[in-house]
Amino acid sequence: MLQALGMMSGTSLDGVDAAMIETDGIRIGGFGRSAYRAYSGNESAMLHGALGQWPGGPDVAEAAGLSVSAHAALAETFPEAELVGYHGQTLAHDPHGRGTHQAGDGAALAQRLRRPVVWDFRSEDVRQGGEGAPLAPFFHWACANWAMGQGVLPAAPVAFLNLGGVGNLTWVDPKAETPDAPGACIAFDTGPANAPINDLVRRRRGADRDEGGALAAAGRPDEEVLARFLGHPHFARPVPKSLDRDAFPDLPGDVAALSDSDAAATLTHAAAAAVAAGISHLPRAPELVLVCGGGRHNVAMMAALEQRLASRVAPVEEAGLDGDMLEAQAFGWLAVRVLRGLPTSGPGTTGAPGPVCGGRISHPRT
Repeated sequence: MLQALGMMSGTSLDGVDAAMIETDGIRIGGFGRSAYRAYSGNESAMLHGALGQWPGGPDVAEAAGLSVSAHAALAETFPEAELVGYHGQTLAHDPHGRGTHQAGDGAALAQRLRRPVVWDFRSEDVRQGGEGAPLAPFFHWACANWAMGQGVLPAAPVAFLNLGGVGNLTWVDPKAETPDAPGACIAFDTGPANAPINDLVRRRRGADRDEGGALAAAGRPDEEVLARFLGHPHFARPVPKSLDRDAFPDLPGDVAALSDSDAAATLTHAAAAAVAAGISHLPRAPELVLVCGGGRHNVAMMAALEQRLASRVAPVEEAGLDGDMLEAQAFGWLAVRVLRGLPTSGPGTTGAPGPVCGGRISHPRT
């Protein structure tokens, strides 16, 4: 097994997560330490300014440089890492059009760290006709197997719900022999999650987030806005499917006339309603939905999920996992799979026609 460092900077644009994992790219041997490097206000604003831009865009080089330097500074505190999985910063995602764009040069990061770096995880999947996202589902299969072995999860299908800037859900059958086996994983982006709430609070209150969901908890969701939101074509599309961070451009305007608390409540319930709409496409509803990502710290979000889902909802810590670092750990695990030439996505998770081993490997030059 290898000691791999996974790193993730998501669409919430708040900072970089880094986490160690011991793995052979199939099973999880153990979890190591983790760390977080927050973006400053100026750094976050600069990344926001680059959103939606493709390679060659006016702000892309600066965003890519920040991504490499921020990740390198954090990775240098993990000398035990034999391999680094680097996701880069997603600026644009249009799998059926221009493709997908994660800013950041993995080769430059490998040179600075003097260690091999696996990066550009999504492009090959898109090239082969897949959505390029989500990419954590195969790791969720490994997590379910690990938790089953620890005796904290039954040998039954379970769902992992990640609530970052965008929400994504994985339905996992841990009894499947491999994550790319038919029926082992079904995954898709559910809809907007934290990103619209963060943007609202930033515009109206000058804060980074609705801390703990306090603002939303004081408001009431506008059901008319939610009904219009659920009329978006995304919700009728069969799974798997993916989204760009800004795939719902009408949503900010739809809550513009609402009070701060009602607007936050409406956006919070929109995230939960999107999950409920997505679950309707599954073979059957999972009995348990394990929530990871920043959204699980939002009390109003968790309450909205409990209200709108028939399944039991719990933070992923109930299965002995770290919900703050699960995506970072995923890219460490995926990095080892790429090194071994194993699939990182497939028909059930991205809609690719067959199993895909995505990712590039960069070694430091001597």
